[in-house]
Amino acid sequence: MANTISIVSSKGGTGKTTVALNLAVALAESGERTLLLDLDPLGAIGFSLARNDTDWRGLAEHIVDEAPLNEVMLQTRLPQLSILPRGRLDPLDIDIYENVLRCSDALQNIIAEVDAEFRYIIVDTPSGLGSVTRAALASSTHALLPLQAEPLALRAISQTLHVLQHIRENENRRLHLIGILAVMVQLQKDVSFNIMSTAWSSLHGVLETYIPRTDIFHLASEKGLPVAFLQGRCPPEAKRFEMLATEIKTIIQNLGGDMGADDERPQRELI
Repeated sequence: MANTISIVSSKGGTGKTTVALNLAVALAESGERTLLLDLDPLGAIGFSLARNDTDWRGLAEHIVDEAPLNEVMLQTRLPQLSILPRGRLDPLDIDIYENVLRCSDALQNIIAEVDAEFRYIIVDTPSGLGSVTRAALASSTHALLPLQAEPLALRAISQTLHVLQHIRENENRRLHLIGILAVMVQLQKDVSFNIMSTAWSSLHGVLETYIPRTDIFHLASEKGLPVAFLQGRCPPEAKRFEMLATEIKTIIQNLGGDMGADDERPQRELI
């Protein structure tokens, strides 16, 4: 069974899509079959990869026009990574798209259809805690919460945790919190340092890995690439996402998540 991880934030501007894209790449580069699912009605994954709004068919065509998944899913040049884009969605039809996701089993059916094909499904949700995000959480096994290292984000994190708890208790008992991922961290600045100190001391589940605020993410966005795919020496930020992927896999294993048959090892003799 795939580990389906929704990336969720109650506010915009937290780097949620950046986390989803680069985490999916890191998992795939570690050898895990990974699907990146763009559930955001704005199609943020496509924009992050420098694609126009109408370049790719995807989720919209599947749930509205009933196009087969294998016809709208993209196989990337990274063999272990596929992308299910949002698709060609007229902004005037976003309410219809959201209504279908909210009022039907479309998302659960999609995940069930690809469940055996992937070890990880990374879901990029829209900002906020609206119907699409809640549908994603109701269909996921895990949630990852980016926390921007600034005061407003720290004050708002309790809203996301409350919704997560409600969905786990009332809609999806399989849902577990992987953790809170600090992003846009600048430890050399007092405000960011104080936020991190407060988060580490007062919030349960803050991950050891954090993502710093650096210009390389702007460069990667400008070129339409994950940070690990930029030319030159591997940037430290790409290493951060490798660390994040490793930490997440360990947490999921400790929570009893399915790590696949290849995680089983026979007894061996050293001498």
